[in-house]
This record gives sequence, structure tokens and C-alpha cells, in this order.
Amino acid sequence: MEWSDSGIVLSARRHGETSSLVMLFTQQHGRHAGLVRGGQGRRARGLYQAGNRVSAVWRARLGEHLGNYRCELTHASAAGLLDDALRLAALSSACAVVEAALPERHPYASLYTDFLQLAEDIESADAWPQTYARFELTLLAELGFGLDLSACAVSGDTTNLIYVSPRSGRAVSAEAGAQWREKLLPLPAFLCRPEMVEPPTAEDLRAALSLTGWFLAGHVFAGANLPPARERFLERLIQVNGATA
Repeated sequence: MEWSDSGIVLSARRHGETSSLVMLFTQQHGRHAGLVRGGQGRRARGLYQAGNRVSAVWRARLGEHLGNYRCELTHASAAGLLDDALRLAALSSACAVVEAALPERHPYASLYTDFLQLAEDIESADAWPQTYARFELTLLAELGFGLDLSACAVSGDTTNLIYVSPRSGRAVSAEAGAQWREKLLPLPAFLCRPEMVEPPTAEDLRAALSLTGWFLAGHVFAGANLPPARERFLERLIQVNGATA
């Protein structure tokens, strides 16, 4: 059995003396693992860096087997971020979250497109932190845990939405949530108002990632800790931007 696909490297781990177990997020085959023989060589280690884009060929005798990858590099995302520790941490975080969250071998073509856009924004766009936060919202929705930020869960109001219920994942307005504000999660305006042109504050970015992190941990990871790479990204974001923890 054999197929070809485009993919983004999520991780590469040593397997035996000279091989690597590589996990890709592919366009048509979803999150898919494969063995790369000779993957511990110098050239291969550079190719299989998290975030790099590749053209992959997977081959196995039967579809349920692990199989082998043969990949060619199409874009070296990781190498271009070596001088920007925060963006590199964001790319590593996104790869780790996708690997941990998605079921293996299930196609997510739309999410793949969004992930590709996120990787491109992390490399070159000023507004990449907003793209990152919105990507985690999209990931939650794709997995069946989407947040409803369109209207207040209590009053139906569509304005002044500043909270999210940690139970229902629905927005709550300032007025309706006043008496429960200590139990609600902050909702940064840029998450529910994509037309905003003003860049979010450092506190807004921290609140956005805390919000998505709450639902990722509680629903997608069933109460387990978020991937360490994401925790390191949030810590670095706080350090660089001066937001409070």
C-alpha cells in the first residue's frame, strides 16, 4: 500500500539506533506516523524539524501497519525562526497541540489549511499571536467542543461580551455576568470581533490562550496537562510582553 501527500512535521523521535518515528499532519490522511530509516543522520534531523513542510510518500504492506516515510523538504519553517525564540516556541507549541489533540489517521482538510496559514503567519505576519489563539478555537470546534461567542448565554445580547462560561463555553455580557465575574473566564474582544484592527494587549493575548487552554485541558485532554511545549510558549509570551500570569 502506498500514498503521497503534503504534510507538516509534528515531531520526530529516535527509534532504534539509526531510525526515527516521524509524525506528520498531512492534508489528506490527517495525523499519520511512519518510520524513517536513517532518520538519525545529520541531513534527516534537519529535515524532520517540527513545523517543516514536506512532500511525503508512505508505504506499508498493509494499511494498519506503521509503514515507512520517504520525505522531501518543501519549506524549512523551523530554520527561519532560529533567531526569534518566541515565534519558534509558538510553532513548536502548535505542532505539539495538534499532535496531542487529533486522532490518528483521520482527515481534517480544513484544519490542515488553517494550520498551514498559522505556520505562515508565525513566520512573517505581525498579527500571528491572534492567528494562534483563533487556531486553537478552530481546533476545539473541529473536535466538537466549539465555543459560542456570538451572543450572551443569559440575555442573548450581542454587545459588551467580556466573559465565557467555563461550563458551557458560551459568551456572557458584562451586565449578565457581573455577579458571577469571579467564576467566569475573561473573553478578549479580538476573539469575538474579527473586524478589530487594534492589536490586542499583552493581557488580551494571555487571556485568550488561558481561555482556549482551559477548554483544551478540560475537554480534549480530559483533565490532563497541556503539552509542555505549549506551557513554555505561554511562559515566554508572558515574559516577552509583560503580561501577568
